[in-house]
Amino acid sequence: MPRKQAPTFNNVPQRQSWKIPKKGLDGEWFPIVRVGRYIPFGYEQDAEDKFVLQPIPEQLEMLEMAKAYLADYSLRMVATWLSSESGRYISHVGLKKRVNIEQKRRNAAQSHRGYERLAKEASEKARKLEEDRLGGSSTRNLNS
Repeated sequence: MPRKQAPTFNNVPQRQSWKIPKKGLDGEWFPIVRVGRYIPFGYEQDAEDKFVLQPIPEQLEMLEMAKAYLADYSLRMVATWLSSESGRYISHVGLKKRVNIEQKRRNAAQSHRGYERLAKEASEKARKLEEDRLGGSSTRNLNS
């Protein structure tokens, strides 16, 4: 079964930053760009391009299960289980780093959504204050 390619974004402004989604709405996993020396758990190097990492869906699904198991079991036990089930080694330190990075990104995204909501509320309040001070566009008359 061929792997799905990441969506393309043709109309992205030059200075806007964005991140490639790692998982689609239907649960499919997308390739990611290789930025480090090591290939992360759940990915493999693309045969045609050494800077692209193709997902291994089975390993990524097991990693999601492992994150859920961390609520009840230790890092070492979960890392050992994950290594034996997937056939690919991951240390307890590597698992902890992976979980911490994802938690940090999730928290940052949540903060950004909160800042966006506050900015929209402040903009709406400023618009209402300006309309009260100057009068709405329908009540203004330049002749008087």
